[in-house]
This record gives sequence, structure tokens and C-alpha cells, in this order.
Amino acid sequence: MKHYNKLLLGAISLGVLTVCADESLLQPGETVKKPEELVQLEYLNQYDVLKNYVNRSENPNFKLGTGIIVSEFLKKELVYGLAASNFDEMTAGNAMKYASVVKDDGTMDFTQVTNFVQTAKEAGMTVYGHTLCWHSQQNKTYLEGLIAPTIIPGEASDGGRCLILKNASALTNNYDAQTWYQLSTPLANGQAYTLKFMAKATGDVALEIYLQSSLGGSQQYPGSVSTIGTAWQEVTFSFTPSDALVDKIAFNFGLFVGEIYIDNVTLTATGLDENLIENSDFENGTITGWTGWTPGKFETISEDGKGYSSASTVSWKELITNGTFEGDNETSYIVQSGGTTKAYVTPGSDGTGRALAVTNPSVQVNDYGSQFIFNFSPVAQPGEEYVFSVDVKADVTAKITTQAQSVPGSYLHWNMFGDINVTTEWQTFTKTITIGSGAEGWENLGAVALNLGLTATTYYFDNLSFKKKVEDTGDQEIEKTPEEKKEILTNALGTWIKGMMNACKENPNAEEGESAGATLVKAWDAVNEPLDDSGSPTLKYSWTVNDLNNFYWQDYLGKDYVRQVIALVRKHGGEDLKLFINDYNLEAAYNNNAKCKALIDWVSYWESDGVTKIDGIGTQMHVTYSLKPEEQAKNEACVVKMFELLAASGKLVKISELDMGISDENGDEIKTENVTLEQQKLMSDYYEFIISKYFELIPAAQRYGITQWSPTDSPAGSGWRADSPIGLWNLSYDRKPTYAGFANGLAGEIIDPESTGGSSAQE
Repeated sequence: MKHYNKLLLGAISLGVLTVCADESLLQPGETVKKPEELVQLEYLNQYDVLKNYVNRSENPNFKLGTGIIVSEFLKKELVYGLAASNFDEMTAGNAMKYASVVKDDGTMDFTQVTNFVQTAKEAGMTVYGHTLCWHSQQNKTYLEGLIAPTIIPGEASDGGRCLILKNASALTNNYDAQTWYQLSTPLANGQAYTLKFMAKATGDVALEIYLQSSLGGSQQYPGSVSTIGTAWQEVTFSFTPSDALVDKIAFNFGLFVGEIYIDNVTLTATGLDENLIENSDFENGTITGWTGWTPGKFETISEDGKGYSSASTVSWKELITNGTFEGDNETSYIVQSGGTTKAYVTPGSDGTGRALAVTNPSVQVNDYGSQFIFNFSPVAQPGEEYVFSVDVKADVTAKITTQAQSVPGSYLHWNMFGDINVTTEWQTFTKTITIGSGAEGWENLGAVALNLGLTATTYYFDNLSFKKKVEDTGDQEIEKTPEEKKEILTNALGTWIKGMMNACKENPNAEEGESAGATLVKAWDAVNEPLDDSGSPTLKYSWTVNDLNNFYWQDYLGKDYVRQVIALVRKHGGEDLKLFINDYNLEAAYNNNAKCKALIDWVSYWESDGVTKIDGIGTQMHVTYSLKPEEQAKNEACVVKMFELLAASGKLVKISELDMGISDENGDEIKTENVTLEQQKLMSDYYEFIISKYFELIPAAQRYGITQWSPTDSPAGSGWRADSPIGLWNLSYDRKPTYAGFANGLAGEIIDPESTGGSSAQE
């Protein structure tokens, strides 16, 4: 097989270095000197392919892997050749993730997965599965639909009947869909009249009301245009006929697609009580007196119970989950910034149960330097009414300011409910608001922050409530219980995992009764990125609402969800699979490996049931070389500490997504076009350091392998580390100095390509 490892000698992208002269254009005897930078890179041509630098006698099961765009690999062109030449194993970037397979109706398409696994087998490579359970790239539409409330239609007696104006498709003119009421006698010219009715629609509609004569001729313009929404509202039209023999009241709606509901229609002359509309409430079950261009085409009578009821149509829907803090569901609230911590204390505001204690350890520079945030869904819309209520106290007298946010941490406006003045005694704060009446931008409101940064104290919260004013349609909305949601989603997770396990077998399309054969994917990221990345890592829960991708399984399955995932994979894939928990920032210097320590503790907890078996830990290592010496020294120290911690865990250790950027002395990222040759060599040394430390500190029996996440630099506009020099090859597939550092790390020595003749394969 051809080795796709070229170094372009005519042109190379290193800073401002460009092209050499085309020697075919030179005169006889004329020569051109190569740029010094290009000469310095010629040594890279002498290196062997990467996988030949792995000492197989000491590491017989070691997998050297790469991240891959599956669609590119399946073309069997350059990407295919590069992968097969240099690596043992591949990890799909996106193709094996939930949202890439599961459609909005829950059906699953594993075609690309199956093609990928089978093509990898033909190329003599293995596939590492990524990933079975994650919060990102999920089909949130499908999953949230599974656990949506059950709607039970209201009783038929609630609102009686009404007139329905219906239009199946938008017409050329508004009057092309027209329904009118035929008066028994014409209206008197010069007499003032008032038309009133209740109306709502399936969407916003500009309903035109015209005065007409059954004898033809002129109509009274402009008539009236009323904007009708989805909630019942009263429409009033006052007029005085003057230029026509008016005996028809017409409704035009030809530009609207949907249904309009009309009820309780009255037409009275000023000073008189007589209703000139005989069939005004439609309770006789007919539309007598109402007709259109083609009778029955645009108008009909509703079922009983769909009409307008004069009874109260207002209710208040609670948007906060576990606002009493009696349970452990924390999906509706978080704390962040300023070292703020939370805990549960007893008793609560009524002397029983428990409350939430949020501690601001020190006075912050700004009030928002320490925040307690609650979020809700769907986002608020202009004109909607909400009522906020909370029981609150503090250890000292203090003031809480309130802030509008789109999602937790995303500022909209400094003022939400005004200030909350807090004392050392429990008190209830309540505020009713209408969205759009105050702070500009509230139409995007999805979260509210209570700013605690002004006073160093502990605040106590209980009975947190945020309710939305809604129209009572008579339908009953029944929320599924937490137990029901857990069962439904566990079943959905099982269906997904079973389907993926089957798609990765030798014969995934086996007929009933036939064997699908053995699995071709023998190792998986069973759970990806389970931990929060705060200073004291905890399990991740929903921080955002209205996110098209994120769906936190642990919100519904609880902290033992990893046990359920492992059990399902073992059930459908076999006991011999190697299952990993994969996460990032385990090597992070900013918190001295706190996340690594926490993940090891969580793995120990999940396995403490005596049943769950987690084989390994994946450390992503999306690292950055720092040109600030003291920071880089700390980075390297924390890489060493991470490997020591992972080695002590006794688990298999996989560097799962290794790539590298570079930052300047101020911490600013250096883009690909600005990276110098000298800086690339520093990155090369860091690669050599990381990989050599892996082999030095991780015992041979625990070395699963190393996956280089991005073979090439990231192009501008990419969704991953855009325009960053993260590859071992540049975008023209030329080897970079980082290739040498990576190879040196694998070999365990600084390779001299000249002395090896281009091959350092170790037996």
C-alpha cells in the first residue's frame, strides 16, 4: 500500500514562506537555492509511518488511532490511505453519535456506521466506538417528545359550540375565502351599530370585516381589520352604514391557512339591546344564517366543548422543577462564579423539610460575581405574564439584585424583578411581570440570575416558583412522573444501544434465525464527558435550555445512569467489550487535576455495586503549548500528575483525542498562518513529552492506546479549534515538525531518520 506521507518541496505553509521556483523554467546551468526553512524540514521525509514506531513486543495490544471524518474515509482516497498507512484504529468524529443515526420519529439509520466498520475491517484496521451516551449531539426533539405531558381533551360541556372558519391553503386575495352573516332586514343608513364577538385562531391572522349588500354594488370600506391570536379575545367593531344597503356582515381570511373560531356574536344598534344575529352562540348545533361563496367550503360548526366559555380561562403553570428543594433534581437551578457553593440544610422556611443554602465566600467586584440562577423552558415571549415567588433569608441583612439572561450565564439585562431586600428572618418575595414591558430583550428570556456578590454571607432559599399565565383550553395536561420518564428513557437508551451493537457485527443484516456474527467494534466510549468542568467537578446536569442538541440523560436517570449504560452495552454487545468513561481537562493545570481525581472517584462509585465493570478511562487531552514558561511548566507537571493518578486507578488508560494548539505569553491563541518554525518545534517537543510520559508512567498492562484526534490542521470556519495548527500534517497533507515529535514519543527516543534509512519499526 502506498504511504501517504508527503512533504511538498515546491510550496509549504509556514508563516509567510511561499513557493520555490519551478526548476523546469530555468536556463541550462542556472540553479535556485532552496529557502533555509524548507531545507530544515527535509528530514521529515526520512521518517517511517507512525505505527511502525510502536514497540510491539512491549505493547502487543496497544492501538495507535486517529480521529476520522467517516464520509472522507469511505471515499478510499487520500484520507483512507493516510489512516491505513499510519494508524491501527479509527474513531469516528460524528457518524456513530446518537443525532447522526436517530431521526425525529425515533427510527434509526445505521447505514454509514455499517459501511464504516466493514471498510475498516477490509483495510486491516479496527474501529473505536464513540459514543453511546453523551449530552451533546442528541436528538432532543425525539427524546423530549417521548416524555412530553399527556394531553386529555377537555369535557364537551366546557365551552359549547362555535363557528369555525377554515382555509386549507393560502389564496390570492383575502376575500377569496369569505364567510358572511345574512341579516333578515337591511341596516339603517346613518344608524350607529356595534359588532362584538369572541375569536381565536390556530395562528395569528388579520381578519377583515366588511359591510356588504346582497344586491351587489359598493361595499363599505375600510371596514375593520382585527389581529386574532391563539387565545380567546373579544373583537369590537363600531360602524355607521352610509353608502350601501347593508344586509351582510362579511369575514375575509383568504391569506390565512388554518382555522378561526368565532363565538357569541352580537350586533346591536346604539341605545338598543336587541341582538340582530339570530344564531349568535351556535348552541343549536347549526350555522344557520352563515354562508360563503360555496356553502360549507369555508365554514362549519365545531364539536361540543370547543366554543368560548365565560368561565375563567386563566391558569398558572409552574416552570420550576423541585423548587421546594426536597428532592435531588437540580435541572432548574445552578450556582456559579466567585467560588459560590451550595448545600441543603434543614429545616426549610416552614420549619420542616429542607432549604437550599448558597454561600458567597467573599464580597465580589460586581454584584453578578456570585450568582444563583434558575432556568425554564420554553423561553418567554413578549406580552406573557409570569409570577415569581421565593422564600428567602440570609445570615446577615443583605440585598439581592436580579438579572435577566437568555440561558444561564448569558446576560440580557441588569434588571429583572428589581432588588430583593433580605433579612435574617424568612420572608416571601413575590413579583408579577409582563414580558417586554420593561427590560429590552426579554423576549429571549430563558433564565434569571439572583446576584449575590454584594455581601459575603450565606443565603437561604425555599419554595422557589416561577409560573406562567396560560389560557385554560379545557384540555388536561398530565405530566409524566419521574419514574415514568426514567422507564421510558431507559427503554429508548436500550433500543439505541441494541441497534448500534447489531450494526457493528460481522453480519448486521442477518435474517431472522441467522447469526449476526461477532462484533467488530470491541471498545467504546460508553459514556462521554459526564463531569461538570467547574472547580469541584460534579456530574453534569442541564445548564442551558432551548438547546437543539444537549439532552442530559442524568437529569432523568439520576447519578447511576452510567451503571445503566454499562449494563445495556454488556447485555447487547457482550461481556468482553472494553468500556471506557471519556472526559476532557483531566490534565488541566488551572485546578491541579481536580477533574481527573473526581472522575476516578466516580468510576469507583459506579463500580461499588459489585456488578458494574468499567474497563478504562479516556483522557481527551486537547492541549495547548504555552509560550509563557511558568505556565508551560505547570502544564507539564499536571500531565505527569494525571498519568500517575490514572496509573494508580488500575484501569486501562487511553489518550483518546490528543491534539495541540499554541498560545502566546498573554494566553492568546496563535493561528496557523502565524506559527513560526521555531514554535512548531516547541509543539513537537511537547508531543514527545506527553507520549513518552504515557509509556513511562502507565504500566504496560494498562496501555490501551493513543488516538491523535485531528491528523491535519483545522481549517478556518471549522467547528473544532478553527484555524488552529493542531495537526501532524498541514492542510496540504505535508508532514509538520509535530510529526517528528509524535514519532519520537512513540519510539521512546529521539529518532535520527538518516541513521535508520527511514524505518524505525520495532519488533
